[in-house]
Amino acid sequence: MKIKNFKKIAASEEREKFLKIIEAGLEAIDTKKAISGGIKIEKGKLLIYNHSFSLKNAEKIIVVGIGKCSLEAGAALEKIFGKKITGGIVLDVHEGELKKIKTYTGDHPLMSPRNVDATKKIIELLSGLTEKDLVIFVISGGGSALLCQPKSFTCFEESSVVDALIHSGANIYEMNTVRKHLSLARGGFLAKYAYPARVVSLIFSDVIGDNLEFIASGPTVKDTTTLDEARLVLEKYKIYEKLGTKPLNLIETPKDDKYFERVRNILFVSNQTALDAMSEKALELNYTPRICKNNLSGEARVVAKEIIDELSLESKGTVLLYGGETTVKIKGRGKGGRNQELSLSGLRYIKDNQIIASVASDGRDNSENAGGICDIITKEKVKKSDLDIEKYLKDNNSFEFFMETGDFIKTGDTGSNVADIVIAINN
Repeated sequence: MKIKNFKKIAASEEREKFLKIIEAGLEAIDTKKAISGGIKIEKGKLLIYNHSFSLKNAEKIIVVGIGKCSLEAGAALEKIFGKKITGGIVLDVHEGELKKIKTYTGDHPLMSPRNVDATKKIIELLSGLTEKDLVIFVISGGGSALLCQPKSFTCFEESSVVDALIHSGANIYEMNTVRKHLSLARGGFLAKYAYPARVVSLIFSDVIGDNLEFIASGPTVKDTTTLDEARLVLEKYKIYEKLGTKPLNLIETPKDDKYFERVRNILFVSNQTALDAMSEKALELNYTPRICKNNLSGEARVVAKEIIDELSLESKGTVLLYGGETTVKIKGRGKGGRNQELSLSGLRYIKDNQIIASVASDGRDNSENAGGICDIITKEKVKKSDLDIEKYLKDNNSFEFFMETGDFIKTGDTGSNVADIVIAINN
């Protein structure tokens, strides 16, 4: 079971059903299950959903994984390919070992020297391949931070810029527009290094809208952003003024079409995968589900109220489902992420028959908790312990709130990463 504390927080029949719907979504995006169910080798062909690739003349088959799904995916690919794999590298935030693929552990969300070293090894592995070689990439969330290869500045200088963007509330498209122009490994650079080999990228989307060039900053996708666009984002949030430093020399990304002609980028797993599974489970439990959005965005506190307002217009037994990624403007010194903040903010508006929860699909909402659940049970705990919701929100301290009430959702690292899932129910 993905939700480790399921029994502990399933304190009512309504909560139990609610948590079963979340569990179905998390199971659907399990990386190993997705790989084993969506990829097979038959009669000398690699079959990926409705895509087919000949393995007949492949001299080398290299696997390169980047992001929070790469270790799990690498293990699954080794089982499928067996001895056919020539070698490879996965760079993940998790530690682990594989049989034929080398593993490296990096840091996230900010860059580090070991990210730089591991990225350099990936570039070296890709260099010198021929037209007869095949590279299978696994690209997933977290890859932007892991693929760190600065040119005329350090990873620490880049980290300062990225950290300032995070604290300024920049969205993922703005963040990754800048990130592409801060590394020699993002924004299509890995496709350039692999050229002229054939490239198949299995992309696990954690980006709202599933725009492939922004997932992990698109290391195998031709970049359409410009240096001027990256500069405008930095100017918009006054990043260098806040840091008191000189502007970094941004890097132009590969623009030549030849590097991408032999590349097939496949959206392999996305937030929609989880939402579809949750909808099916809700139907099974005799609810009326509605997938409202798979591109949810906006400030977590504002979004929470919008969801409850929408839910309040629905009839009994309605389940509203959302996928995406909200943002938090950090003003306090507390602990907690966008999911716990959204849930806690929603607690201010829910009626006694309603439940809301927001969950990070990777299992870590800027803390060891994946998210929080709020309902009448939570309300009663607030009243009994005289907890000040506004105070916790003011200090961005949703993590401590949920630790106090016990209404946190804990999954541990899931090995998956398709942004967040939000669910709200009228019982």
